[in-house]
Amino acid sequence: MEHFDAIYERACQRKGGREAVEQLLGGAKPDPKLAKMPNDRMLSAMAMRVFQAGFAWRVIEQKLAGFETVFHQFNITRCQAIDDAEIERAMQDTRIVRNRQKIVTIPRNAQFVAEVAAEHGSFAKWLTAWPDDDLIGLWKAMHKRGARLGGMTGPIVLRTVGRDTFLLSGDVVTLLIANDIVSKKPTSQRDLQAAQTAFLSWQQQCGRSLAEISRIGSLSVGDNRYGVAEQPEFLLPE
Repeated sequence: MEHFDAIYERACQRKGGREAVEQLLGGAKPDPKLAKMPNDRMLSAMAMRVFQAGFAWRVIEQKLAGFETVFHQFNITRCQAIDDAEIERAMQDTRIVRNRQKIVTIPRNAQFVAEVAAEHGSFAKWLTAWPDDDLIGLWKAMHKRGARLGGMTGPIVLRTVGRDTFLLSGDVVTLLIANDIVSKKPTSQRDLQAAQTAFLSWQQQCGRSLAEISRIGSLSVGDNRYGVAEQPEFLLPE
């Protein structure tokens, strides 16, 4: 497995130098205030990333205010109470993206947030306390307990709210394959563990956040054949 310094230098060569790479890292850092993030903002992040899947982000961004209004500013108690009649009304509301399968995830994920908050004090405290060396375990928990939070969606939610994580974007998978860490896009527990081990090793070498390492890794290769590319983080309403 190549040293992270070599990956970084290749990213710099591809993207026009160190200053250019550092600018492209954008908000790829953990949020030190994550533990204080309210539960409603967690649900909002989940909802926006669920709805974003299959859409250009600008489509969702233009409707952010509408989502907040229609879904009660993502108040956890109120969203848990969303029933079939309210779902039907939402399906007629042009202020949001009218996708029933995604709308029904809101009360389900509100219940998920409420349960975790009851167990740990808040959803954000649960995320903050989760061991940094078991991110794939956190991904699994998000997928198992939440609604439509599997695949890339759960990790992107984590990145959105400021929980440090790598992403298995198409370019990152290409990097992992080139380094003989995996032979294909990681889906098995063994391959996911191998990917996580590689990222933790690179972190020891460079001291950067996993999000930065993931973004730099993405910038270091140019053949994205395995899925979604790394994306800048988009701010959600405060």
